[in-house]
Amino acid sequence: MKKLLTLAVAALMCAGSASAQELANFNFGGRKQIVSPEIQGDSVTFRLNANYATVVNLYGSWLPGYGDKIEMQKGLDGVWEAKIALPEPEIYTYNFIVDGVSVNDPQNYMVQRDGTRYLNMLLVPGARTDAYKETAHRGTLAYKWYDSNILGINRRLTVYTPYGYEANPGKKYPVLYLLHGAGGDEEAWSSMGRAAQILDNLIEQGKAEPMIVVMPNGNPNQQAAQTMGLPTSDMDWRNPENRNSYVRSLCEEIVPFIEKNFRVIAKPEKRAIAGLSMGGGHTISASIMYPKLFDYICPLSAAGAATVEQLQALKKEGVKLYWVGCGKTDFLWEGNQKLIQSLKDAGLEHTFYVSEGGHIWANWRLYLQTFAPLLFK
Repeated sequence: MKKLLTLAVAALMCAGSASAQELANFNFGGRKQIVSPEIQGDSVTFRLNANYATVVNLYGSWLPGYGDKIEMQKGLDGVWEAKIALPEPEIYTYNFIVDGVSVNDPQNYMVQRDGTRYLNMLLVPGARTDAYKETAHRGTLAYKWYDSNILGINRRLTVYTPYGYEANPGKKYPVLYLLHGAGGDEEAWSSMGRAAQILDNLIEQGKAEPMIVVMPNGNPNQQAAQTMGLPTSDMDWRNPENRNSYVRSLCEEIVPFIEKNFRVIAKPEKRAIAGLSMGGGHTISASIMYPKLFDYICPLSAAGAATVEQLQALKKEGVKLYWVGCGKTDFLWEGNQKLIQSLKDAGLEHTFYVSEGGHIWANWRLYLQTFAPLLFK
């Protein structure tokens, strides 16, 4: 018995020692843990503990040029530092470039995924970013799988259900189909777009109708996001025969799947479709191929076009909202101008929301905040 007690005490001491060692490692051997990024008044400081490095630069999406960077300075303790003026309220991404190698900030737990890249986030507080923060009443994000006979694979999509959905089994909701751009997937709008937080805030404040938001994967050869490691199909989506295969799947398979498995109001006046860039093109195509399906149509920085005749068909069906958003310096500005002219020529009432900036998530988050309150009214 005495031997067993001795062994137990020894085991506890080893466990305590291991725990202390873990804490010591976490605190860098007892050194004061650095803070990065640190917002102080009208400035923000970035820090990286990299005593081995010879050159460290900071790249941030707030910089005017894609290749622009900020040179960081090394302190006596081996911590590199850069202090800059605080950018305007928004979500920005950044990373360090250590001796030519891109490195994420190990002190910052806030990250978002863009395709296969994980990027640190800098959220600058202000009126613009209040809608990106968590609310007291939060909806639910869920992943659902559906079989696509058109695309020949089992596929995943993301579904947002508003706060109260589970607690009110007798209530039905309108649906927004929210589409991502090239390089994105079914997580793009929830990760980079902050769609759940934006909807939570708008609904909690009574600015938007409680709605279900469906965010599919717009890459017809993918089962799901690449990070799941699933094989892709060998379908050539560039082949003209497959040109509208995803749009067909969206309208003929995803919409029925959602209306079968969720409590939705299955009427055109309770369906909306919106998408950015490539997803804006999908939005335009879905609306003109299926003019009776959606009463609310919102292409954002869209890579797509419609003829006057196609838009007149939408007008005949009684579309309630045609909302176009684009940044002044967006590389697709001219294409969006042509879409607006076609809308005018067709006599289809519409809204053209022009923002500063280009083809960036800051604009698409702003557009969602702006058009969502207009839906289902």
